Amino acid sequence: MNTPLFDVDHLEAMLRASARAGEAMSYSEVLNLLGLAFSRPKMRALCKVLDVIDQRASAAGEPPLAVLVVRESDRLPGQGWWVGLTAYRGPWTGPEARTYIEKIQSVTFRYWRKR
Repeated sequence: MNTPLFDVDHLEAMLRASARAGEAMSYSEVLNLLGLAFSRPKMRALCKVLDVIDQRASAAGEPPLAVLVVRESDRLPGQGWWVGLTAYRGPWTGPEARTYIEKIQSVTFRYWRKR
């Protein structure tokens, strides 16, 4: 599956490599690696593709990858990531959010390091 701006398979492979390395990437870093300059419309398009990637991961019994794409300012996912959650009802910023994200990211890192 591809979108006008993104090759979904390529982006998914990039996120898996990031997970294997145990590192999150900012929205800007992802766009730059794809040869695109940061803009709000591109970031929104990226977020839609990240949703597709997480749907694919869920269907395959894999941990989420979109959680690895974060804001530069606080290294947490943006609002769009949080909106769809049903398992968490806390704040989307601050220490509680950071603790929640670090738990999810650590599961993703452990899973992909083994593959």
